[in-house]
Amino acid sequence: MSNNDRSETILKEIELKYQAINQKTETQLEGLLWSKPITYWDYIQTDALLNLQIQRTTLPDEMVFIMYHQVNELLFKMILWEMKQISYREDINTVFFTERLMRISRYFDMLTTSFSIMGDGMEVEQYMKFRNTLTPASGFQSAQYRLIEFSSTDLINLIDHRYRDTIDRNTSYDFALEHLYWQAAGKDYHTGEKSFLLDEFEKKYKKLFLNHMEEYNTINIWQKFKQLPDSDQKNPELIQAMRHYDYTVNITWVMQHLNTAKKYIDQSGKGDGEATGGSDWKKYMHPKYQRRIFFPELWSSHELENWGVEM
Repeated sequence: MSNNDRSETILKEIELKYQAINQKTETQLEGLLWSKPITYWDYIQTDALLNLQIQRTTLPDEMVFIMYHQVNELLFKMILWEMKQISYREDINTVFFTERLMRISRYFDMLTTSFSIMGDGMEVEQYMKFRNTLTPASGFQSAQYRLIEFSSTDLINLIDHRYRDTIDRNTSYDFALEHLYWQAAGKDYHTGEKSFLLDEFEKKYKKLFLNHMEEYNTINIWQKFKQLPDSDQKNPELIQAMRHYDYTVNITWVMQHLNTAKKYIDQSGKGDGEATGGSDWKKYMHPKYQRRIFFPELWSSHELENWGVEM
């Protein structure tokens, strides 16, 4: 095809594109005369991105802490983006399913290995000073991480193990929300009183959570897996991808987070051992206590019994 023929073909395709949305092609083309060439900094919005770090103290390592958590939130957004593709894919096949799951797992692998930035990249003395200005905020309040959990599995697998017998698929979303495992980190179950941490979190995100729980009730990762033909559910590559994702999120990443927290909060000898949000963070975070498992049917009874213990 000559250059003229190629140009003619492209122009025809452009015209068809704008006809489909009832727009004049010549108007769109004329607009190109006045538009500025795209630059890297405009496309990535680097000026905006690099001005989002606002310290509360004069301690240099607080900037490391802020940027690290902002990178985490960007990765969470990437994970949710991939999850949505799985959940809303019609006639999904094992190749697409496996490939997207491995993308998600690679993001969590990055999150896991990146804890060395926190574990080795801040002076303990600085951290124990600036963390006091963060109270009562906590990483517990990452709404995107909660959305990832809702997008991954059925709600029953996120319910505090003490209350799972009271939950089924007919349970209201409000009731389920009140009994999710992470409620234990911010609620006194003797009095039912919620901490300021949890109360503020729910004031901001409760409606979003309830909507997301309902939206993904039948299209979360586990439900999409169960909707596959029986032969596809036995696909070894897909099963391995499901297990890898489950283990990476609920054991490997969690344990790295826990061990980093222990280094600063529990083993430094410079604090009171309490989380900024006031939670019983050791039991809240350790997988052997909360037993967060997205796909329990894909694990053996021995693996389930020893979930998190061997770490």
